[in-house]
Formats: sequence, C-alpha cells, structure tokens
Amino acid sequence: MFGLIGHPTSLKEARSKLKKLGYDHLGEGDLDVWCSAPPQLIEKVQVVNPQGKVIQGAYIDSCFVPEMLSRFKTARRKVLNAMELAQKKGINITALGGFTSIIFENFNLLKHQHVRNTTLQWERFTTGNTHTAWVICRQLEINAPSIGIDLKKAKVAVIGATGDIGSAVCRWLSKRTGVRELLLVARQEKPLQDLQNELGGGRILSLECALPEADAVIWVASMPRTLEIDSSKLPNPCLMIDGGYPKNLDGKVSGEGIHVLEGGIVEFFKDINWSIMELAEMEKPYRQMFACFAEGMILEFENCHTNFSWGRNNITLEKMDFIGKASVKNGFSTLNLKNQLQVTVA
Repeated sequence: MFGLIGHPTSLKEARSKLKKLGYDHLGEGDLDVWCSAPPQLIEKVQVVNPQGKVIQGAYIDSCFVPEMLSRFKTARRKVLNAMELAQKKGINITALGGFTSIIFENFNLLKHQHVRNTTLQWERFTTGNTHTAWVICRQLEINAPSIGIDLKKAKVAVIGATGDIGSAVCRWLSKRTGVRELLLVARQEKPLQDLQNELGGGRILSLECALPEADAVIWVASMPRTLEIDSSKLPNPCLMIDGGYPKNLDGKVSGEGIHVLEGGIVEFFKDINWSIMELAEMEKPYRQMFACFAEGMILEFENCHTNFSWGRNNITLEKMDFIGKASVKNGFSTLNLKNQLQVTVA
C-alpha cells in the first residue's frame, strides 16, 4: 500500500475545500484550530497500471497550511504526526508532498524519529524529489525544441540550483542533456561554488543577470511575492518551467514568445477515482498529480519499499534513470505545454 501526505496551499483554501469534504470542524476553524488539528486520512484509492497490476493507496492531509511556516514547532509536529499516522496504518511507502518534504529536510526531522510511542521507520518514506527532478528535465527536453529552442545551443538557468531537486536537475542537464551552458542561481555562494566544481562547469549569476541570458529557466526555489520580472528583457522564445510550490509563475510573467509550464506534474494514462487532486486544482484532477506523489505510487508498483529519495543532494543519475523508466512503464507521462501531445518516451 502506498501513501501520500499533502496539505492545502492556504488556510482560506483549506477551510473551503475541507468543509466540502465533510470536515466541518476544520472548515469553520481559524488558524489556531488548524494548528491543533491532527492529521486526517482523507481518502483511500485503488490504482491499476497498464500491465493490470492493482495497488491500494491512501491520502493523508497533514492539516498543515503555509501560514504555519513561521511556527517552527507546529510545522515540525504536523509532518511527524502525519508520518506516524501513515506508519500506523501499515502503509509500505509514503511520499511527502509539497512543503512536508521541505519541512522534513530544512528542519532536520531525522533527529526526531520517535513520535510519542512510535519509532518512525525511515524506509517507509520518500520525498519524491528524484521523480520530480527527472520529470522537470524531461519537460525541458520535450518542450524546448517544440518552441524553437535548441538545447545544444541554449543557456538554461536553474533557480534554486543548490537544492535537492535543483542540483539533480543540474547534474542531468550537464551530463545527459548536454545544454550549451548552465546558469546557476541560488542564495548562498559557497554551495554554488561546490556545485560548480562538482559539475565541472556552469556559471554562477544573480537572478537579475541570469534571466536576460536564459533561453530556458527552471524554477525550483521559493518565489518571493514581491518578485517582478521584466518580460521585455527575456529572450524570445523563452521557456519557463515552474517547479516550485505553489505554482505562481504564470501570474508574474507573460508576453510574446514566453511559454510558462507547470513543472513537476505528471498525468496518469487513465482516470483515478479520487478527489484529492481537486484540492490541488489540477486541470485534470482524475489523472494529473505532483511527481513527488507519483513516486510513491511507482515505488509501490515496483515493490521498491525504501526511502528512495532521502536527504539533500543524494539524487544520482542512476536513480533518475530507474524512476524515469519505471514512471513510463507504469503509465505516467509528463505534463507539457497546452495543445501538445503527452510524451512518454524515456
């Protein structure tokens, strides 16, 4: 059995949508009510892959909302309690979605393996970052040529290059895709220099300097609300892949020749009888999902019950190869620019 741990994108959204699902005590509650609310197993689901293999799954809402990020102890408790619930339900492999994986890594929850009388078994959990990184790379490889960008001649900026997903994307693009030049953007200089040394190349730039040069931009970092992008200074064409969470790049940039794609999203080959992706406002909620969630499903299909994506900067090209091939085999395809066919070729 696979599990998915997620959360709403805001308190307002959480109250509205959880009330529709019959959770009136949460739908009518304020932030303090949500801070004290335990995780909820919202939905169980059955999924069948193209080969006819049937697996069972469950969606657990951590009852975390982004407004809690400034409350360190609350955020930590929310994630750990949701993980404890998943383990108590006997779930083999559970994917941490959205901010739950970020909280796990940034707040170093590996130090908190004991939750009340439960010892968390780390091998039961995965961040889903390997699949997310692979999907973003494939989205670039598939969609850039379709709008006239030759990646062998292109400059690709990775915003958030030193993060777990960002560094994996850089390794893939450097070693497998062979882009002309990587533009490395992140907040801290030392990790950027370490990544540059590991890659044996790439140019470290500020965001302001990178954007006017980049034929393609991959965003895998939190996007400041105050960020403003001057579209007139971007190359034409320019592909922007929004791999952050929540997705909000399309509200910040537009113009002739600029193409914005929701990164890290996959589509299953057939409908799934669930409602959880309606909460995430997917265009096709019965087929589309975050790639991190799909990693949990893929690992269950493959009987690979292990913390496949774990820690920071541990994603290897070999792991990306494995999860990519397994993704295609089990019926997933990348989300591409509108009016384009889904592509499942690895």
